[in-house]
Amino acid sequence: MRNLALMWVLAGVAVALLAAGDGKPPVSTFTDKRDGKVYKIVKIGRQVWFAENLNYAVEESRCYFADAKNCAKYGRLYTWKAALTVCPDGTHLPTDNEWTTLVDYVGGEEKAGTKLKSPTGWNSWNIYEGIPIGEGIPIGTDEYGFSALPGGSAYWGYYFNDDIGDSGNWWSATEAEENTNYVFSSLMSYGNEDVNWDYNDKGFLFSVRCVVDNGKERRK
Repeated sequence: MRNLALMWVLAGVAVALLAAGDGKPPVSTFTDKRDGKVYKIVKIGRQVWFAENLNYAVEESRCYFADAKNCAKYGRLYTWKAALTVCPDGTHLPTDNEWTTLVDYVGGEEKAGTKLKSPTGWNSWNIYEGIPIGEGIPIGTDEYGFSALPGGSAYWGYYFNDDIGDSGNWWSATEAEENTNYVFSSLMSYGNEDVNWDYNDKGFLFSVRCVVDNGKERRK
């Protein structure tokens, strides 16, 4: 079947998407004009998400263990203050509502982690120190092209949590109503199939996934 080129214009940004004709979501690229990096993007439902963690250097961001190879593979880690403004023009840090829309679209939080995870790059729950331990948790199936990777986390830029390969943590733009020192975030783990919702201190450093502006959530 011949591929079909589609053009979506969202918030003034033209995004060319390629429909593969195999039932999978359209995938294309977004070029960050600030540094020329090119990111894969994917249309999931009515949303267009980056299919990679952001890797744009700003203050209050770090490579895990200060290793540029980790930035290249997993993207940078950002404080919430940095995350709020780091996405390139035409995109933004997703709200908690936008994360919820994504997870609901792919079938709900109980299985969304497996469906959104990359099939590679994660430590295996089935193996402990090289020894098989049973059926365990399935590897990511990446059914929607989101390709979630476990970039780990840090606290105040100095204390890395020894969780790279085990978990991915992503900021939202939504503060917790009961305590604005905390912000809602999304967590996926190699030991679970779900997407966990949590709220964390703004001093943590987590990964960032940008979403293309749609003119509605951006104003919230």
